[in-house]
Amino acid sequence: MTQAQTPAQWCAALQAKMMAALDAAWDLAERSDDPAVLLKARDKARVCGQMAAAARKVAALVPAPKVKAGAPVADPEAFEEVRVQVAALEAAVEVTGALDPGAAPGKPPAAQAVAMRAALRKLGRR
Repeated sequence: MTQAQTPAQWCAALQAKMMAALDAAWDLAERSDDPAVLLKARDKARVCGQMAAAARKVAALVPAPKVKAGAPVADPEAFEEVRVQVAALEAAVEVTGALDPGAAPGKPPAAQAVAMRAALRKLGRR
């Protein structure tokens, strides 16, 4: 009983056989000037090329193995940039009382902002 091969193993084994056959055909062609021997070597090379084309088509039928993506890597510089922006927003909120840094100091905050601040205080984040 033969062991089952993966498509990659099958392709590698077939490639090795075809390379050996091409080497043998090349040796035949180099050692002889006989037109019949050259024709036979050329036919062997042609058959190897046709088999290689068929093997590529068979190998293309098998989907590539899926690579599992690793955990995302945190970029410390990106986090630092976000921290700076959050600190600037917090400073603007303390000064103006609104999330918009361009808002007028006397303008009351929007109802949604008030609700959000209350929820943040309740969670202990503010």
